Parts: sequence; structure tokens; C-alpha cells
Amino acid sequence: MSYIPIDDLEVYRVAMEIGEEVWAVVEKWDRFQKDAIGSQFCEASDSIAANIAEGHGRFHYKENKNFCYYARGSLLETKTWLKKSYTRKLLDEATFNRIISLLANCHLKLNKYIKSIGTSGASSSQLREPDIPYWDIQEINDLPF
Repeated sequence: MSYIPIDDLEVYRVAMEIGEEVWAVVEKWDRFQKDAIGSQFCEASDSIAANIAEGHGRFHYKENKNFCYYARGSLLETKTWLKKSYTRKLLDEATFNRIISLLANCHLKLNKYIKSIGTSGASSSQLREPDIPYWDIQEINDLPF
């Protein structure tokens, strides 16, 4: 497999977008909300892209996969903080729907990327998915992650 720059990985770009979306939401919260939920929400969302990047920079593909598994765990943690924030009325429905859609998209891309790591003959075209909606928002909320 030829080297693909990190910024060319769609899964990395989506993960970066998630971190920026979460930051934009949390920075508007009061101090108590930032301390209670916000810092963990931001750390988890930033960790998705950070772990993808760290794995991408590792020498061996097994290390890359391990860091992608950590990224997937951070993605699920981010979803938890998103749900808690919404339940506690810290964000509106439109914001919740926008971020949950990004998380679902990233989760699918991350799973595809993990599957491609270490396979011979994998090309950059196998690491990208078309920018099409997979489900409507209700189907996304019903997913088991």
C-alpha cells in the first residue's frame, strides 16, 4: 500500500470536523457546564482525529489498527457526551442532529479504514466513501453505538 498523507484520509477530515463542531458548541457554555461535561466532551471528540493521526504515523500496520480502535472508542465516548448534553438541554436539536450525523458518518468511514489497514493492494480509493447520506436521522439514533 502506498503512503497516503493524513490530510487525504476522508475519515481523518471528518474526525477533525467533529472536534471543531464540538468546540464551537462547548465554548459558549457557562463555566459549570464546561467543567462538568464540556472538557470531557472536547477531549473525547478531539481524541478521534488525534488517534487516527497517531496510528497513521506508526511504523507497523498493527499499531495503526490499535490506534484506530482507540479512535473508535473515543467516537463512542463523544456520542455519550453528546447525548448527555442534549438530555441536559445544553444544545438544541439541530446541533444534536448535525453532530450525531457526523459521528455516524465517521464511524462508518473508520470501520472501513480499519478493515483496509494491512491488506495488500489497498488503494486510496478504498479508503474513501462517497459523500451520500446513509440513513435518515431516526435510523442513526437507533444504531447500537
